[in-house]
Amino acid sequence: MTVFHFTGIKGSGMSSLAQILHDSMNEVQGSDVEKYIFTEEPLVERKIKILPFDADNIVPGLTVIAGNAFPDTHPELVRAKELGLEVIRYHDFLGHYMDQFTSIAVTGSHGKTSTTGLLSYVLSGFTPTSYLIGDGTGKGVKDSRFFVLEACEYRRHFLAYKPDYAIMTNIDFDHPDYFKDLDDVMDAFNQMAMQVKKAIVACGDDHHLQQIKANVPVVFYGFDEANDFFAKNVVKTSDGSSFDVYVRNEYFNSFAIPSAGDHAILNALGVIALSHYEGVPVDIIKDRLSTFGGVKRRFTITEYDDKTIVDDYAHHPTEIEATLQSAKQKYPDREIVAIFQPHTFTRTAALLDSFAASLSHADSVYLCDIFGSAREKSGTLTIDDLVKRVPGAKHLKIEQIAELEEHGNAVYLFMGAGDDIQDYMNAFKRLIEQGETA
Repeated sequence: MTVFHFTGIKGSGMSSLAQILHDSMNEVQGSDVEKYIFTEEPLVERKIKILPFDADNIVPGLTVIAGNAFPDTHPELVRAKELGLEVIRYHDFLGHYMDQFTSIAVTGSHGKTSTTGLLSYVLSGFTPTSYLIGDGTGKGVKDSRFFVLEACEYRRHFLAYKPDYAIMTNIDFDHPDYFKDLDDVMDAFNQMAMQVKKAIVACGDDHHLQQIKANVPVVFYGFDEANDFFAKNVVKTSDGSSFDVYVRNEYFNSFAIPSAGDHAILNALGVIALSHYEGVPVDIIKDRLSTFGGVKRRFTITEYDDKTIVDDYAHHPTEIEATLQSAKQKYPDREIVAIFQPHTFTRTAALLDSFAASLSHADSVYLCDIFGSAREKSGTLTIDDLVKRVPGAKHLKIEQIAELEEHGNAVYLFMGAGDDIQDYMNAFKRLIEQGETA
């Protein structure tokens, strides 16, 4: 039996892959920082051993899977090479692993995680399906027909994959520490498209995706009636959205989803199109769409007596706008308070004005210090550069968290990709809970 060691096992993709290999009857262990990260919860549930980083973790007989965040000079990877062990990067391993299934890669600048989670849930109601979701959730299912995976464009890692299908949600400029400009991003997605074997399901409302080049059919979805699959007669309420779907101008069926926001309808359309293409009965699609509970850190709601806290991974202006739109649909009569921590100095600098524009849609805005990355230099940029651009925004330190209580029965949106925003949210939750028990 192969024993897999994951260097960086708490990474969102790494945690998911470790779960899949464990579920597939492999022996799995891993190492990471000792700080708590939410992605470790399913590892602990499976009793997968998590060790602190240490070269001594590496012993003969292991196959080492290395997280993309860790250089070849990491002590564990150096020791593995000294022992002559196989060291394989996360995305390279995944590229080989997926070949045994009908594989579906979900990619795009935004919406990957939610769409991967939704597609996995729908297909699992039809036939055994294994999946890897970027929220740290993975599952290996015996005799799986499908393998659904989230495919990230960062550093072109998704080019390690040659999937049967791809769902492409959108193309936007992001990861400015790697991509030079939007044309560079487009080039990466075009390279990915050329590697797809059967078909691409792409959002036709995104004009960048309209330009995608591929050797396989491209099926478009969206609100525009020029798309192959389009939504019409949309009804939005605080409980979600309902809509009719037309396939090449012919009525197909009506669907309802519990999620709010246009982006949630678009994600559902992509899943409907792919499922229809693979012969999933419409009654299964309808039932699974209507009962999907969401994925971690994507509009995750905690309700208190008079306050609502939403945890969301939004860390790009487009995602912030989508999250705010969802909040206003779900809570039309409540004040929307945005608490946002920018993720990386390079992204904040490159998109500073766009961040300001998206955040201005909230009723009140609090901004936390920028979450820096180990791979970048901060330069002279600070959170004050963003505070000055958002009318009425305030710089919030964690010791000032009680200031949020002045907004009473508001909806508090905690948004960001770094770990620190979770600390802010948990501090505010503790404050509320103390007040309720006092």
